[in-house]
Amino acid sequence: MAVDTKMTGTIGEHYVCAMLARHGWAPALTRDGLARTDILAAQTTGERRAIEVQVKSIRSAAKNPDWPLGTNSQGVALNDREWFVFVLIDPSPAGNMRTFVVPRDHVAATIWIEHQHWLTEPGVRAGKRNTPLSNARSSLAAFVGYEDRWDLLLESAHDAPVLLPPVLRKYAMEERVGLPAGHPWIGSLPVW
Repeated sequence: MAVDTKMTGTIGEHYVCAMLARHGWAPALTRDGLARTDILAAQTTGERRAIEVQVKSIRSAAKNPDWPLGTNSQGVALNDREWFVFVLIDPSPAGNMRTFVVPRDHVAATIWIEHQHWLTEPGVRAGKRNTPLSNARSSLAAFVGYEDRWDLLLESAHDAPVLLPPVLRKYAMEERVGLPAGHPWIGSLPVW
């Protein structure tokens, strides 16, 4: 049976709303057409901080699945309240759901680093890999450090610790990979 991607997206968005509510946020789904934001949420206590969340959901039982992250997912944050929540839905009837809470700037860097490394990986014949950045994918392995990190939402996304695998930092420092133009880490790559 083919996977209904619209339904997969709906499952992920509603699950993220439930998890946000469970962690003290009042979530509201946005209407289709609001670029970069699927959910707006406000804290129900304290500062009443507001956040913008883009949800990316996949159904997979693979050991290291990946999320397709097109052009709309690749831009850097416009403010310190932009987040992604990646949802991994186990397709079995009793399957679990896993979530990864990641600042937008961390996602923008990851997409670029993983894709540029894949395109220019040493030992791979030149021209063999030519998928454009607009069709990039990011792996579960890249975001595993952010699993269930709902606590990160309580602070500025700009101050969140970088929990990416150390190998991505190593690749970012290589001339063949680097970072995307305009990324805030250019010139001051954080330590992770």
